[in-house]
Amino acid sequence: MSLIFVFGCSNTSETEKYTIGFSQTGISDEWRKSMNQAMEIQAGFYPELELKILDSEDDIDNQLKDIEQLISEKIDILIVSPIKSKPITPIVEKAFKSGIPVLVVDRKTEGDNYTAFLGGDNYEVGTNAANYLASLTNENKRVIEIKGLAGSSPALERSLGFNDIINATKNLEVVKAIEGNWESYSIKDSLRDVLESIKDIDYIFVHNDRMALGAWEVVREKKLQDHIRIIGVDGLNGPNGGIQLVKEGKLLATILYPTGGDEAIQLALKILNGERVAKNNILSTTVIDSRNADIMNKQFDKIYQQQQDIDYQRIKIGKQEKRYTTQKQTLQLLLALLIISIILGAYSIYSGYNIRKKKRELELRNSKITIQRNQIKKIAEEVKISNEAKVNFFTGLSHEFKTPITLILSSTESLTDNKVIRDNKLLSEVGLIYNNSKRLLRLINQLLDFRKIEDRKFILKASKTNLYQFSYLIFNDFKREAQKRSINFTISTNNEDLSVFIDRNLMDKVYFNLLSNAFKFTPNNGVISIDIQDDFDSNFVKIHFKDSGIGIPKKEIDKVFQAFFQGSNNNKTSSGIGLHLSKEFIELHKGSIEVISKHGTEFVITLYKDNVHLDSDEIIYEADVVDSSLLSSHLDYEDDSVTESLVLNDEDHYSVLIIEDNLDLVKYLRGKLSLEYSVHVSDGTDAVEKALELIPDIILCDVSLPEKSGFDICEILKKDLRTSHIPIIILTALNNKESYIKGLESGADLFLTKPFSFSILAQSIKTLIYNREKLRYYFVNNVHNIDASGNFGSMEQEFISMLNKIIDNNMDNSKFSVENLANDLNISRIQLYRKMKAIMGVNVSDYIQNIRLEKAKNMLLNTPLTISEIAYATGFSSPNYFSTSFKNKYDKSPKSFRA
Repeated sequence: MSLIFVFGCSNTSETEKYTIGFSQTGISDEWRKSMNQAMEIQAGFYPELELKILDSEDDIDNQLKDIEQLISEKIDILIVSPIKSKPITPIVEKAFKSGIPVLVVDRKTEGDNYTAFLGGDNYEVGTNAANYLASLTNENKRVIEIKGLAGSSPALERSLGFNDIINATKNLEVVKAIEGNWESYSIKDSLRDVLESIKDIDYIFVHNDRMALGAWEVVREKKLQDHIRIIGVDGLNGPNGGIQLVKEGKLLATILYPTGGDEAIQLALKILNGERVAKNNILSTTVIDSRNADIMNKQFDKIYQQQQDIDYQRIKIGKQEKRYTTQKQTLQLLLALLIISIILGAYSIYSGYNIRKKKRELELRNSKITIQRNQIKKIAEEVKISNEAKVNFFTGLSHEFKTPITLILSSTESLTDNKVIRDNKLLSEVGLIYNNSKRLLRLINQLLDFRKIEDRKFILKASKTNLYQFSYLIFNDFKREAQKRSINFTISTNNEDLSVFIDRNLMDKVYFNLLSNAFKFTPNNGVISIDIQDDFDSNFVKIHFKDSGIGIPKKEIDKVFQAFFQGSNNNKTSSGIGLHLSKEFIELHKGSIEVISKHGTEFVITLYKDNVHLDSDEIIYEADVVDSSLLSSHLDYEDDSVTESLVLNDEDHYSVLIIEDNLDLVKYLRGKLSLEYSVHVSDGTDAVEKALELIPDIILCDVSLPEKSGFDICEILKKDLRTSHIPIIILTALNNKESYIKGLESGADLFLTKPFSFSILAQSIKTLIYNREKLRYYFVNNVHNIDASGNFGSMEQEFISMLNKIIDNNMDNSKFSVENLANDLNISRIQLYRKMKAIMGVNVSDYIQNIRLEKAKNMLLNTPLTISEIAYATGFSSPNYFSTSFKNKYDKSPKSFRA
């Protein structure tokens, strides 16, 4: 109870706090600074007030943002000094209608939706200025008016009041009006032009003292200060204030326009306290000229000094209050601590015995828990090792399935491609073998995909794809099944030209899973449809897979995408992971899939239409034509159109080295490739040696080999100068990101996963050889432009550059031979011959002689040496041999060529 009393007393003196938010136009001028200072001093007298001033920097957009911020902070009252009336009106009305009282100061808005207005009467300011001028003379006088910022209420009202009096006075005439932005620089050029064009100006009325000072500077510059008198507005005290300018004689007079800073705080406090206030609160104005400037100056100084004294006293009182509060809180804290220490002392004596007793019990219990934890940890580690071994065995076994499936698929494909089978029944049986092999492959891949999904090892490889064409290819795969069972199977879309970014491999698996389920659970004579709906008003497309099958029980709808789930009405064999994988694949695309079951089942896939939702490493670029050989279960057919320009040499067929330890696969590939290529085989134990010996045109290499892996062999051959030019195709059952990256790092030119289509392999071989031919053409035609620092960037370029350098260093050596060149390159003569033949397609001796003749041709054109001297300088044994060789190459003798 004592504690409650002590701390309860500290809260009784708290009063309600208020926050005043003030949106100021800007604080760059002294008038605005004076207003802010007066508000801060006045607010300091009331501890319950917190004043928050935001500077809009004379930018209307900034002021709109500032007021939005103050509204969002839920201030208690809003004070606004508008930059411009019209743009600020809606946001002021918004604050007022949201329940925040609004006090508009200095400048008005265009509406009446505010609590109160406080400020000088700008119309009266204009009339005071005009009446003052009228009182000075009875003669006709010419006046220039310099206005404030266009669109601000002070500028409009001051001008209106001034001109109303001028128009009613016969001896005054406004001959020109100039618009400024309240700053002196804004009117100087315009005033200079007016004074140049209009003579005999008597007075200038300026809407504020800052522009009035700028006007005086222009008048002085024109040496008219004795003829033109200036009246300003504001009447601030201090340096460059209106009162000081009047005292110095720069201004004839200034109209006092009070800032109203302290009045604004007092009026805001009345509103917060619920007092009734007038809608319009007008501050009085007066004329300050040489007669009362000194008095006004002293009065303002005295007021300022009093405000300073009050502020100083207020600070001292605040320090005393803070000290008193601190001492009071310290005393209360000490009293509370004393009471707590007495209670804790008594409690500690009582609980000491119990603690020692429980400590012993906890030590015994902790010892038992530690023993049990170590046992559980050991068992968990054993389970983890056992489980990992089982999973690795399962994964390895699944990979092993792929090679025999490849042989089955390729063999059945060959039977139909070569038209060996003519019996329709037998052809049907072969088709059955093929289709079931593909189905077995899909099941194995699905199991492997499940593990990769669980390990989060899938990386999306999305490419731009025509969605309808992609869907139609898969639709064709199921047409035969639909016809056989009299199922009405249809596909439709409202946009056949729609392209989306999808991973075709993963999306094919999604389609296959959904359609397989539809056909599995739809009875004969049923209905299955694929409907692609492009939502033209959004960035999404929906794909509907609908069937008239047995449906899904309502209570099990939420479980269909769980791994290994099987419906209670499902009496068919199923792995239970197809829909789970489909959902994971769709979510990899940042899409969604939902299921509806009414009179059958409907799956709805929602995908994005563009690629902004994908990361850059999830996008690949490939042709938009979907390759049916990769998506369908039909047999593949080879397309030779790509390489029709590649003509094989019948005398010297291209050679292929197959590095594979599976004898069945080697037998199959050798049988297929030997029709077009010279085929050599290695089981992997002598792969590198055989490649160095043969220097083949292309290498096919498996990854899993007895001694070195295919990646290691590829890396060795690509880093060896003798074999770096040979294209290498990696064949593997591994289909994951890590294997792809490792294959690329080893330098492989192509990465084919098992099971692969032979037609794709054959086409890939032809394409790589074709590209090698193009590379050879490049080297042959750029042999004299190749250097080690070129942009081509391959080992072949480095090889040719080294070759040219050795030949150039031995240019004048007539005994320099192919054997010398091979020794300098540290390779054998036969390897040099095969390397040059593969890269350049020319004989080494001919290549050396071509270099010598090219050098000689340049010397004939650019040096005064004799033909004999050039012959010996380029390594020819005699001038006659040089002349004969030169004429054979260029159809002119050296002498004729030089002439």
